[in-house]
Amino acid sequence: MTEDIKIIVSNDVIKGMTRLPNSVQTKALEFMLKFQTDPRSPGINYERINAARDKNLRSVRIDQAYRGIIFQAPRDNVFIWLHVDKHDDAYAWAEKHKMSINPVNGALTLTNLTFVEETVKRSVAPAPTQPNPLFEDLSDRDLMALGVPEEMLPAVRTLRSEGDLDALQPELPVEAYEGLFLVLAGDTVSSILASRETRVDRDIDTEDYAAAAERDESRSRFYVVEGENDLQEILSAPLEQWRVFLHPTQRRLATRNFNGPSRILGGAGTGKTVLAMHRAKHLAGTLVGTEKKLLFTTFTTNLALDIEDGLKSICTDEQLRHIEIINLDALVYRLLKAKRYEHEIAFDFEAKCQPLWEAVMVDFDPSLGVSSNYVREEFEQVVLAQGLTTRDAYREAPRKGRGSILSRQKRDALWEIFENYRLQLSTKGLKEPDDAYRDACTLLSDEESAPYAHAVIDETQDFGPQALRLIRALVQPGANDLLFVGDGHQRIYAKNRATMSSCGIDIRGRARKLYLNYRTTEEIRLEAISLLEGVEVDDLDGGCDEIVRYKSLLHGPKPDRIQGASMESIHEGVEEFIREALKDNQDTKIGVMANTTRLRDQLATHIREAGYKVATVNHRERLSRKDAQIFAMTLHRAKGLEFDAVVIAVNKEMNQDMRKLVYVGMTRAKRMARLYL
Repeated sequence: MTEDIKIIVSNDVIKGMTRLPNSVQTKALEFMLKFQTDPRSPGINYERINAARDKNLRSVRIDQAYRGIIFQAPRDNVFIWLHVDKHDDAYAWAEKHKMSINPVNGALTLTNLTFVEETVKRSVAPAPTQPNPLFEDLSDRDLMALGVPEEMLPAVRTLRSEGDLDALQPELPVEAYEGLFLVLAGDTVSSILASRETRVDRDIDTEDYAAAAERDESRSRFYVVEGENDLQEILSAPLEQWRVFLHPTQRRLATRNFNGPSRILGGAGTGKTVLAMHRAKHLAGTLVGTEKKLLFTTFTTNLALDIEDGLKSICTDEQLRHIEIINLDALVYRLLKAKRYEHEIAFDFEAKCQPLWEAVMVDFDPSLGVSSNYVREEFEQVVLAQGLTTRDAYREAPRKGRGSILSRQKRDALWEIFENYRLQLSTKGLKEPDDAYRDACTLLSDEESAPYAHAVIDETQDFGPQALRLIRALVQPGANDLLFVGDGHQRIYAKNRATMSSCGIDIRGRARKLYLNYRTTEEIRLEAISLLEGVEVDDLDGGCDEIVRYKSLLHGPKPDRIQGASMESIHEGVEEFIREALKDNQDTKIGVMANTTRLRDQLATHIREAGYKVATVNHRERLSRKDAQIFAMTLHRAKGLEFDAVVIAVNKEMNQDMRKLVYVGMTRAKRMARLYL
């Protein structure tokens, strides 16, 4: 491909490749490789489309029956492959669409002119009782700054309800839909643009398609071919859209320069882990040629393994050499072992620690006026969380959120229990994880420099205070040192809610949010959110998170919620749900989840007896390497996974912790979900 030619492929083409017959896919790929080499080759026969309203659209032959639609920029050597379909359908598509450049934000836009005209026609005579148009107070420039294509303005001006906006969503650029619903949620145009870092202060040449293609807004739906084998690799794995197309905000956050730690919040399915992986790829690229390393860590082993597979699909070998992917417990174990640490880290509390705790609580004095459960919570939420090691430190320690005020006498009595417990652990050669994290921080403070240049931390909500302090100690302070991503709605592991500021991590001015859910239908999202009604959700730094600004791009059937069913009817219902999920697509991937290992195994056994192949997901396993389409797991193991359909069975009271677990499970589903309570 010569340097003065720019080849661009739309998201629609890459997604559409999977819908073509295999023989046509092969021919389309062959054509695209020839097209990439030289789009002006005599062997590519461009045909004008007489009925097309965009006179820059051309038809190209894929085979006898199929055609591609190419946009050829009028001024530059820019060629954009927009669509592929059967001959008549491809021509009909071309007659409806127009390519242009947004004159305010400079993005490439593709507009369905027929859709706009039909939308306007339907709204010509509104009923007297209809509300005013939603965006009547916004100027055309405001709407285009949010991402609305100029040709779409008449349709947007007709919108009178959130339902109208949702009906328009498939035809809008993703950032335009997001901007409009954020306005409905109460945000100003200026605040939305500021959070996105969208520039609208420059003159836009609306015929410079080469420059437009490079803007982040364009790259959320158009891919600029950069190398000889680039396109072939993309088209060979068309389902992995996240590898190529990022929301403009995600792309900017993945590559921008922060002068310190940063934090990204987002609800389930908003692409937090995708952003984290692209951020790791970008930062690893800056380390090439050095001996420095980037740490990518998360809470669970399963998720770390899946992240490793994801990074392998987007990073070069050289970038991967500078990334270490490991869950934090495994990292701490390795670090302390290298320092000849004399204690075993008791990750399994029930097996290792609980017998010792129960032994020291035998002499617990009820006259202290607190319960035995309260004593354990005091140890976890105050002593372990703050890393307290002396009686005097405990006497002075703040106890925000603990309810009861404890006198010095009571604190001294409790400290005797805590000290005795730690002594019993030490006698057995054990340390609770939080104490081991604290010891690791102490050991790292003796080193001349931290072991990592950068760290990307996924599922931050599941890390307690000592874990965050350890992460801070692992990474050299400086520009782009720490990126935390997480969602307080999905906290299912951390016993001690942590605030970053109290752990030496200052994110002021460097906190951002993702709002759009790309995985779960709006119906499933709303059902999952309803489970958390009345549950306070934090923003990982002492504030509160809210849900009004989260929104799903997809729609589907409302999930089933069935209460009080017998085990027999649950078995029958799960089998019926699987049949329904597989009815239209035998490649559907199904997650079967339960709150206990025993219930998981019961469900898996019944499904196998019904003739289906089921894989059980355990600790330290890659889902991608299991030969099955039905996967049985506990709700804890569902973290970070996704399925086309999810069925959940719970045989325990729905307290706050269980509701968060079920929320995590339900939001793994893309299009179908059922919940048995």
